Amino acid sequence: MENQPANSEKGGNIKPARSKTPVILFVTTAILATALIAVGILYFVQKNNMVEMENVLTEEKDSLANELVLLMHGYDTLKTNNDTLNAKLVEEQEKIERLLSINASNAQLIRTYKKEIGTMRDIMKSYIVQIDSLNTRNKLLVAENIEIKEQISRFEQSNQELSKVREELSTKVEIASVIQAKDIRPTPLNQRRKETDRISRMVNLMVCFTLRENAIVEAGSKTIYMRVLRPDSLLVTVSPDNVFQAGGENLIYTESRTVDYLNQDVEVCIYVDNNGDFIEGTYSVELYLEGELIGTGSFMLK
Repeated sequence: MENQPANSEKGGNIKPARSKTPVILFVTTAILATALIAVGILYFVQKNNMVEMENVLTEEKDSLANELVLLMHGYDTLKTNNDTLNAKLVEEQEKIERLLSINASNAQLIRTYKKEIGTMRDIMKSYIVQIDSLNTRNKLLVAENIEIKEQISRFEQSNQELSKVREELSTKVEIASVIQAKDIRPTPLNQRRKETDRISRMVNLMVCFTLRENAIVEAGSKTIYMRVLRPDSLLVTVSPDNVFQAGGENLIYTESRTVDYLNQDVEVCIYVDNNGDFIEGTYSVELYLEGELIGTGSFMLK
């Protein structure tokens, strides 16, 4: 009988131990649920942060792309005649095109992107300064070139005027260097050496004239060639071998006469015999000296 209380005592100790297990499970479940909720909240927070970050990165990429497009347009507007500078501008434009093709997907690449854009913007500013300097220099060179061309034009005009004056003076000298004939008197003569206008009575033709004084020509022996042209324009000549040069061509003459010229007036007469070649009408007489026509005259026969 004394052992019964002991058994009942053991039975009482076992029942409280069994009652603690549900509590532990409940606590554990609560902790796990709390942790799961916390993890879920953290996940959604991080997901929102990631979405926000992705949106920020997309906006940054779009903004940088716009900056690159504007930068490309800025380079397109830069114009210069300098081949070296043009080559560098093309290089920078190609670099912009490469950057536009890059798909920057993280902050590090975007920072590199921004740095490249900043560098290219600084380079473009330096090119603008260089091009402005070149344009200013070109304007000065153009102005100088225009002034030089105007000076050359004035010089050429002055030179042309001087050439014209020189040609005029040369022409005057050439004219002045020709010994002219004056007082040309063609006179048909009869057998008694009297003047006549009748072919039937004419024995010969006497053409007298004065070689004028000319101080600038060389004195010495001078040959005068005379051409007598009939009314029908045929030449009265003694021989077809009577040839001289005038005006760059060979001419046949009627008669010639050589005189000693001393730079003073000298009287000269040339005679042509009537060999039957004379006809009725008005005749022309031409006198030549040293290839130049020095005087003309005329007479008429009936």
